[in-house]
Amino acid sequence: MSQGSNFVDYVKICCRSGKGGAGSAHLHRDILTSMGGPDGGDGGRGGHIIVKGSVHIWTLLHLKYRKHIIAQDGGAGGSSHKFGKQGQDEILEVPLGTIAKDAETGEVLFEITKDGETKILTAGGRGGLGNAHFKNAVQQTPRFAQPGEPGKEVWNILELKVLADVGLVGFPNAGKSTLLSVVSAAKPEIADYPFTTIVPNLGIVSYRGGKSFVMADIPGIIEGASKGKGLGYRFLRHIERNSVLLFMVPADTSRTIKEEYEILKSELQSYNPELMQKPHVLAITKSDMLDEELVAEMKQDLPEIPSIFISSVAQKNLLELKDMLVKAIES
Repeated sequence: MSQGSNFVDYVKICCRSGKGGAGSAHLHRDILTSMGGPDGGDGGRGGHIIVKGSVHIWTLLHLKYRKHIIAQDGGAGGSSHKFGKQGQDEILEVPLGTIAKDAETGEVLFEITKDGETKILTAGGRGGLGNAHFKNAVQQTPRFAQPGEPGKEVWNILELKVLADVGLVGFPNAGKSTLLSVVSAAKPEIADYPFTTIVPNLGIVSYRGGKSFVMADIPGIIEGASKGKGLGYRFLRHIERNSVLLFMVPADTSRTIKEEYEILKSELQSYNPELMQKPHVLAITKSDMLDEELVAEMKQDLPEIPSIFISSVAQKNLLELKDMLVKAIES
């Protein structure tokens, strides 16, 4: 199975939390007491459905085929003030960068960003109180107790926004997958046609002094992606999570470098203006085919952001590119 079919960044699940156990309405009895006071214990809480962050998971694939998540019901209270057993929680491990939403309203409930962080997605019902709680001066032997609260059944959406230091932004065939395969151990699918990358590929890029950073190759933009054309919003949500955006424009583009950068920028801006606040770096790819004179000429008309001419195949200026990216990440 390729990485493409393994990467799942959206699941819709039906969550049913456990119902609370009923309180007990028991009255104390023993050899010496035929008609004692109330000693009914409380019911146990129903199981929660909990979401937990894990650095060891990159995708929501393990939840794709679990449409119904059901937590255990709480146990009933007993005599002698015995508490009912708490229903077992159902814990769903998710990658960092996962957002939980209410499927009906679209409301964002919470987001998981740290390893080991836990949030309750669907709370279990509270256990009912035993009759011991209802004893008073007027009512010495209450013969009733509370039932447990019902659990909840709701549809939720879990959506992953990839957390990476550098997001690669460019039209299809800008050389993003090739760069990622050369500077990291990632093995993205590479071919000569648009939309080779249809899910984000992640790679760890090693740097001087034992440092490293995460680079995400995000599916190619086409004009109109922010209006849902091409792969549309599906990939744009991943870009929101990147600290630095590396714009990639091939040297053999039919437009000018500046024009292509402006189109890419306007697509991102119309989707989310906050993306313009992130540091932008420009790499002109496939530049091994250019001579120095042509490079000097093209430099006259580049946008005013840090830019560099690179070639992944010829390994040209890749270390210098890493320097620029690390500087941008650290800033």
